[in-house]
Amino acid sequence: MSLIREQCLCPQLRQEDSYPIREGWCVIYQAFEMEMSRHRFIDNMGPSNKTAVSEFLLMQVTEDPELKPFLFILFLSIYLVTILGNLLIVLAVSSDSHLHTPMYFFLSNLSFTDICLSTTTIPKMLVNIQAQSQSITYAGCLTQIYFVLAFGGLESFLLAAMAYDRYVAICHPLRYTVIMNSHFCGLLILVSLCISTVDALMHSLMVLQLTFCTDVEIPLFFCEVVQVIKLACSDTLVNNILIYFATSLFGGIPVCGIIFSYTQIVSSVLRMPSVGRKYKAFSTCGSHLSVVSLFYGTGLGVYISSAFTNSSRNTAVLSVMYTVVPQMMNPFIYSLRNRDMKGALRKLVSRTPSPL
Repeated sequence: MSLIREQCLCPQLRQEDSYPIREGWCVIYQAFEMEMSRHRFIDNMGPSNKTAVSEFLLMQVTEDPELKPFLFILFLSIYLVTILGNLLIVLAVSSDSHLHTPMYFFLSNLSFTDICLSTTTIPKMLVNIQAQSQSITYAGCLTQIYFVLAFGGLESFLLAAMAYDRYVAICHPLRYTVIMNSHFCGLLILVSLCISTVDALMHSLMVLQLTFCTDVEIPLFFCEVVQVIKLACSDTLVNNILIYFATSLFGGIPVCGIIFSYTQIVSSVLRMPSVGRKYKAFSTCGSHLSVVSLFYGTGLGVYISSAFTNSSRNTAVLSVMYTVVPQMMNPFIYSLRNRDMKGALRKLVSRTPSPL
């Protein structure tokens, strides 16, 4: 390279017999130099606008110091109720042999996912309410993004699997035990977990490639991938395309599965001659429909708020409801509307030894 440089800069060194070849090398060298100069210019043009981010700042839950103790107790109570309620569901299903069916198998996995999703967001909120700083480390933010996406996606797929279970039970009752066998149910859980994990990992790795500006304030109470990408200084086209693609594919498949299942259920139930059979069929779907409506209803509220309002505070509140309220309400919905579950919970509580 140095020889080519000398010959390009010193025409006297060029030999007549090889002049065209050497002239070609000079053109390539000059193009290389121009490209290197351009990259050096880009790297040095904005040190004040780019930084190696070590932490992000989350939105403050409240600026009123008198309100902080109340909010801390409120979110702590919600978290404890969520953990206790979903843990009781898992223990009741595992301890009662009458509940070893596909529907309750999916329910116990849903409860475990709710515990994990709540643990991903609420403890950090509790810490920030008590602390003066609202910061979260770069690694902590990426970890939170990963687990929110993974457990949120897994919950969506579990709700779709539960809808399919109700579809088979009502529309194909004679083949229910054959179709919904233990191997198939385990496969549905495994596939749902793999898809959710891969989706969350892709988004987290793509965020890892971004360069962030000095403004690192996230307008939510936890790290969410879309809001974090908005803070980036580097090109986010690939990230946005990935978000739209993943949302359409991995979000659309569960929703389409739920809609298809309940379309077939309604069509099958309406053809039943007995009113009693119709009521019994619909009653078995009531709890699941309530959970689906709560989960997707709060998610739709977050989307509408972020798309049509300029209030980041309202969007932040709705995003908390999406990651907190459905997870807390699911145990109540399934226990209050289900005789088998209430009976299993009574047995579980009666077997618990008294501390006295």
